[in-house]
Amino acid sequence: MTVRFKRIRPEAKLPAYAHPGDAGMDLASAEALLIPPGTHALVRTGLVMELPAGYEAQVRPRSGLALKRGVTVLNTPGTIDEGYRGEVGVILANLGDEPFEVNAGDRIAQMVIAPVTRAEIVEAAEVGATERGEGGFGSSGV
Repeated sequence: MTVRFKRIRPEAKLPAYAHPGDAGMDLASAEALLIPPGTHALVRTGLVMELPAGYEAQVRPRSGLALKRGVTVLNTPGTIDEGYRGEVGVILANLGDEPFEVNAGDRIAQMVIAPVTRAEIVEAAEVGATERGEGGFGSSGV
């Protein structure tokens, strides 16, 4: 499969897989900014992408940033649909105690390309019963 990227900012870096077999490729910032604790910001990548028909891109946090700095992707996973042709941006949230400095070229998130399954939606008067039933939100334990 081929995913095409266009750089729209000179600082933009193409996504790259860090290791063979990795599911996610690293996304890098194309700008510098500071994200104070308890806030969030849109970080631009300087890239426009063209996904093949039937695929989506999922933007996810980098585990090292989450663990070491408390920085995550706010709407995780962020979904980029195949028809979107605007600049890829990442909404980073700083849940840590210190300001988080982003520099152009910094790896800020991961992106996974995945096939899309579309469901046929059918309205029903009843749905089948299960052993679990309506239990949710911690019903199976903490």
